[in-house]
Amino acid sequence: MKAVGYKKSLPIEDAESLLDFEAAKPEPKGRDIRVAVKAISANPVDYKVRKRAAPPEGEVKILGFDAAGVVDAVGPDVSLFKPGDEVFYAGSILRQGTNSEFHLVDERIVGAKPKTLSFAQAAALPLTSITAWELLFDRLGAVPGKSLDPRTLLIVGGAGGVGSILIQLARRLTGLTVVATATRPESQKWCLELGAHAVIDHSKPMKEQIEKLKLPPVGLVASLTFTDQHYKAIADFMAPQGKFGLIDDPPELTMSVFKGKAISVHWESMFTRSSFQTPDMIAQHHLLNDVADLIDKGVLRTTVAETFGTINAANLKRAHALLESGKSRGKIVLEGW
Repeated sequence: MKAVGYKKSLPIEDAESLLDFEAAKPEPKGRDIRVAVKAISANPVDYKVRKRAAPPEGEVKILGFDAAGVVDAVGPDVSLFKPGDEVFYAGSILRQGTNSEFHLVDERIVGAKPKTLSFAQAAALPLTSITAWELLFDRLGAVPGKSLDPRTLLIVGGAGGVGSILIQLARRLTGLTVVATATRPESQKWCLELGAHAVIDHSKPMKEQIEKLKLPPVGLVASLTFTDQHYKAIADFMAPQGKFGLIDDPPELTMSVFKGKAISVHWESMFTRSSFQTPDMIAQHHLLNDVADLIDKGVLRTTVAETFGTINAANLKRAHALLESGKSRGKIVLEGW
């Protein structure tokens, strides 16, 4: 089968940073399903793994997490899917990735593809939807339902992949006031179109911009990017007893800035359940099915911003380069082989 991977951790400009190669078609065991991959999307975690995790000498690491495709074969313990089912999912960080024609994934982290979306549109959603959903409801404890919530949710980096779905979830499924941050005019427009009540510029002092909006107190914060640059300023204007959630890897984080206001800090990683085989691992199966249902009902929309053509090393290099530039918005998808 065709696949895209890497042998060494190299800058994306290097000719061998990503390689096209042939690999053996994997056989499903246990609760694994084998998926014929039709479309994928690129995420920042792809280039972070490429940069930091060199495979053992002589081996090729296949990257990729988001995928949409058709179940091709199932392991003996599978009960949720059968061959021919259309699915979407974000795979495990501990296994080979989705940048391959056929891919093995545990059925408990797979959902039924939204019926109203193409494979490419569906492939944009899993990793960011799981991250946003778990961050909003499991970590920050937002209350589902449209009754008024007297708090503001601040989403730092609202135009990125996670931010693009988090804005929608918070606006459509809760009573929170939603404020996103973005620097470029096109990114600010994107956030407003997705449902943010207001957008501020995180390259400028945020406290003054928040105060001018005269909105409910900032009780919840989703810090999706550059946490180390912003968290101290955010702690200054957050409401007492608030909740601060983050998904990135800040090189520096002084927790004591939150102590005086008894602000709790929550890390979200959507790979935790699959990496540790937690008892509630199947929650991601149910979550993705809920997202698919909300898509098909028109409550949520896909976050595809750019399509980079067929799945190959050259196009994935372009995707990695754009993600590394920090100038992408929404999701980048690739489709077909």
